[in-house]
Amino acid sequence: MKLTTTFSALAAMAVAGAASAEGQLNIYNWGNYTSPEMIEKFEQEYDVEVTVTDYDSNDTALAKIKAGGHGFDIVVPSGTYVPIFISEGLLMESRPNEMENFKNMDPQWVDVEFDPGRNYTVPWQWGTVGMTVNTSVYGGDINTAGIYLDPPDELKGKINVVPEMMDVMSTAIYYMGGEQCTTDKEVLKQVRDKLVEAKQHWLSMDYGNIEKFAKGDLAAGVNWNGASMRARLQNADIAYGYPIDGYPVWMDNAAIVADAQNVENARLFLNFIMAPENAAMLSNFAKYANGIVGSAEFMDADLQDAPEINPSDELKAAGVLSKTCPPEAQKIYTAIWTELQK
Repeated sequence: MKLTTTFSALAAMAVAGAASAEGQLNIYNWGNYTSPEMIEKFEQEYDVEVTVTDYDSNDTALAKIKAGGHGFDIVVPSGTYVPIFISEGLLMESRPNEMENFKNMDPQWVDVEFDPGRNYTVPWQWGTVGMTVNTSVYGGDINTAGIYLDPPDELKGKINVVPEMMDVMSTAIYYMGGEQCTTDKEVLKQVRDKLVEAKQHWLSMDYGNIEKFAKGDLAAGVNWNGASMRARLQNADIAYGYPIDGYPVWMDNAAIVADAQNVENARLFLNFIMAPENAAMLSNFAKYANGIVGSAEFMDADLQDAPEINPSDELKAAGVLSKTCPPEAQKIYTAIWTELQK
């Protein structure tokens, strides 16, 4: 049964404005993606003990929440998965749009396709999918998905591909000339063949890769811009490429799980991360942009002109805002992805 509990604006303001709280909050989020400083601030402000549990892909999070008995209050799915979570009755309709700090949300992120008007979710971070490359190993063009699909000899056997199906499938589809959410069988056969052929040159399909890039254990791969920046800050040879044939632009979003046990604290948390100084803590830690107006003044200086966040106009134009593909497309992509895991 789908749970769509809604609260009146008055109740929302009362909860969001509470001066203190107590108890627990259990967050289920992508690994190495939650600012410890921000969590500590929330704990001290509301006297709430926060536990953060990691996952490495949207599919992992979806399966865990769907199975039930998880004990989580907050989950952070990407925009492409939010409609799936909602349709499965896995998210509470908590009405963030009635919370005190909703006024800080950047207007461009309010009426999003995956949650129009923001009845379920608030922005966590947003970014891009691109290529991380160690330029001391390879000095050629890095603004192409050929880095992992048609890898140069210098990179073979030193490539990591993040285990996120839609990010990998999308970059491959664009590289092969297809469009977002395509069901064109000829295009998808080419995509499948290209991925299977390329995999022999990959070293791994791991989520955690920042330290491996920084230490030189990896030389290239499909990655997210913030993770790539964090590696560059430890190793100046690391660079981030934006595939000119197209790359996904994504947003991850915090939401309250439908069967959350600590609903009041979860609502406090959603309101809390919409405060500019708190959203900035997330960005300063993970090195991604956020969807909160006024947060820039609290951000670290190295984010202001970082190439991982500020592409050229030409490369920026190649970005494609990710959307939820229809079931028929997802079915084909899942079949290709499953074959790729073997």
